[in-house]
Amino acid sequence: MSDMPTFTWPIRVYWEDTDAGGVVYYANYLKFLERARTEWLTELGLEQDELALRSGILFVVRRVEADYLRPARFNDRLTVHCTLAEVQRASLTMTQRITRATEELMVARVRVACVTRQVFRPARIPDFVMHAFGIGL
Repeated sequence: MSDMPTFTWPIRVYWEDTDAGGVVYYANYLKFLERARTEWLTELGLEQDELALRSGILFVVRRVEADYLRPARFNDRLTVHCTLAEVQRASLTMTQRITRATEELMVARVRVACVTRQVFRPARIPDFVMHAFGIGL
């Protein structure tokens, strides 16, 4: 799926994002990735609360592989990049990067599962969602 467009979302590092060493605490990078994925879905016209109500589905993180390359610090302006790497009927995998200007700080591969809202069992990604991703059926 290398021809998929990359969505980008700007992030500013706040004091609360940093640890005692003055750098972004490692778990906060995951929050940055989550926010960018949420904004990407919103840009596609897919609000997560509406998906839960309309189709009875949720997207939940199943797996994260993360490489932390360089530290980010207070007040840094970062960009989170999201690229859809793989789509299956009940999951999708994204490649996500966090950069400061042209410097790569973190790279992650995130697998997100589609599950039913009521019992958290795997569910097919609805056709209208696949179309929003640009996937023809």
